[in-house]
Amino acid sequence: MPAVLLVFSIHYVATAFGGFYAFTDWTGIGSFEWIGVQNFTEIFADAEMLLALGNTLFLAFGSVLVANVMGLALALGLNRGLKTRYWLRVLFFMPVVLSPLATAYVWRYIFDFDGPLNAFLTAVGLGDFARAWVADPTFAIWVVLLVIAWQTTGIPMVIFMAGLAGVPQEMEEAAAIDGASTLQRLWFVVLPSLRPAIAISTILGIVNGLRIFDPILAITGGGPAGVTENLATVVYKESFALGNFGYGAALALVLTLIIIFFAVVQQRLTQERKD
Repeated sequence: MPAVLLVFSIHYVATAFGGFYAFTDWTGIGSFEWIGVQNFTEIFADAEMLLALGNTLFLAFGSVLVANVMGLALALGLNRGLKTRYWLRVLFFMPVVLSPLATAYVWRYIFDFDGPLNAFLTAVGLGDFARAWVADPTFAIWVVLLVIAWQTTGIPMVIFMAGLAGVPQEMEEAAAIDGASTLQRLWFVVLPSLRPAIAISTILGIVNGLRIFDPILAITGGGPAGVTENLATVVYKESFALGNFGYGAALALVLTLIIIFFAVVQQRLTQERKD
């Protein structure tokens, strides 16, 4: 217990210092001056920072939506009496435990102009669709979203499988006897029973999605022309590449407040459903 308290104490002290430096012009070395909310004013007046904020929200909510839908589909499929269901569960959960940075580099090679995807399109006569996916401003953000969804689908899959274990079989059987179709049983019986699991999966996905860093850094590096930057990558570049630690701390504080906001909203909505 003392070790846990020590870890949390260090975390909160570090957060407090980060919040303090967010109101300064500190460059990482030497003295600094208190500049108030100037860093935050610059953040919300900078079009590139607003684009990074938009990308942060898009990737967070987009990845949660795709991962939850795919996770639910996999959970429903693997909840059947398949002989290979245990191996399939391991296979689909494997991206979660693999190194995000290593797998991101693999995906970057796949989407490279000379990579397997374009080679496949050319081989099947669809060479006109081949392009430099990660260097195209239109498709780069979608490539990142696809990779993130692939890496995180295993988490909602496991959560939904645990939730499906608590769905009363009698209710499904009664609905089937009354003539309900498969989709009707899913909508009126299964999904209402999975509300707690959906809430947990959603909040975990949003919190993790808001601080995505490795896939963007490995696949696009924030490019092309900054169209795939998010707050996490901007914090890294401003703090460690450009030495603007005060500005980077302000960005980190904005990201932290966004995460706290969505966590509180989700908690309130979940509590209201329980009440």
